[in-house]
Amino acid sequence: MRAVIGTSRGLMYSIAAAAWMCAALISSSLSAQNYPTKPVRYVIPFPAGTSNDIVGRLLADQLTRKWGQQVVVENRVGASGTIGAAYVAKTAAPDGYTLLHCNIAPNAISLSMIAKLPYEHKDFAPVTRIGMPPNIIMVHPSTPFKTIKQMVAYAQANPGKLSYAAGLVGTSPHLTMEWLKLRMKFDIVHIPFVNASQGTNQVMAGEIPINVTNMPFVIGPIQSGRIRAIGVASAKRQPLLPDVPTMQEQGVTDFEVNSWYGICAPAAVPVALLDKLNADINDVLRLPEIGKRLSDLGMPPAPTTRDEFDQFMRKEIARWAKVIQDAKIPKQ
Repeated sequence: MRAVIGTSRGLMYSIAAAAWMCAALISSSLSAQNYPTKPVRYVIPFPAGTSNDIVGRLLADQLTRKWGQQVVVENRVGASGTIGAAYVAKTAAPDGYTLLHCNIAPNAISLSMIAKLPYEHKDFAPVTRIGMPPNIIMVHPSTPFKTIKQMVAYAQANPGKLSYAAGLVGTSPHLTMEWLKLRMKFDIVHIPFVNASQGTNQVMAGEIPINVTNMPFVIGPIQSGRIRAIGVASAKRQPLLPDVPTMQEQGVTDFEVNSWYGICAPAAVPVALLDKLNADINDVLRLPEIGKRLSDLGMPPAPTTRDEFDQFMRKEIARWAKVIQDAKIPKQ
C-alpha cells in the first residue's frame, strides 16, 4: 500500500511539474506575442556620430515604427565598447527591454585582449547580425604602393621603416595589420589613434604613409582620390569601390576581416522573446530603404538566425584569440 501511495504521489508531482512548465511556456509565448508593451532601451557602447551609432539609430527608428513603442538609444561608451556590453550582460534585466548593439570589439576581440573583463560570451544571447563592413588598407597617393604585394615587398626590404595609422591596440584595424604581418612576415610600426578619422586625416595629409580602418569611414576620401585604397579585407569586391581588389585576390589566401555589427540581449531572456526579436529585427533589415541606407555605408544587411549569429561570434572569438596570441600582444 505504501508503495502504491508513493508511486501515486510521484505521479502527481510529475503531472504538477509538467503543468507548471506548460503554463510557463504559454505565459512566455503570450508575453513574446505582446512585446513590447513599453519603451525598449538600445545600448550602443560607442560614441554618438560613429558608424556604430549611425547604424544603431537607423535601426532603432525603424523598430520604433514597427513596434509602436519608442526604442531609446543610450550611448554607454568607454573601454572599446566593453562598458556598455558589461552593463547589458551583468546589470540589465533579462526581460527583452534592454538590447545591446554588439560588435567585433567588445564581443570578440576584448575577450582575449582585456585581462579582467567582467563578462563572457555566455552572458549574452545573440539575436541577429546587422552587417559586416570590411576593413580596408589605404596609402597616401604620393606613395609608390599600388598593391598589397608592393607594400609588403617594401616593408620586407626595409623592416621597421614603414608606419601605419590605425585604431588603438586591440581594435580590428590594428589586428588586421598584425594578422597580415604574421601571414606575410614583415615589420611595420603601428601609430595608434583613439578616433579613426584622426588617423585617416594624418594619412591624407601625408604625415603617415599607410592607413587601416573600417570602410564606412573612408568611402568619400577614396572616391575623391584623397587617399588610395590598395586592398579590401572582404571576401568579395565592394560595390561602392569596385576597382579595389580584395586581399585574397592579391594572394593573401583566406584573409577576411569585417568589423561586424549585431544585436544581443542578456543571456536569460526567454527563448520565445528572443525568437520574436530575431524575426522582427530581420524583417526591418530586409526593408528596401534599410538595405539601401546600409549599403550606402558599405555594409549591406547580413541578417542571420540566432544560432547562426552565435556560431559566427564563437568563430570570431577563437580567430582573434589566436591572432593575439601569435602576435604576442599583451593583455590590457
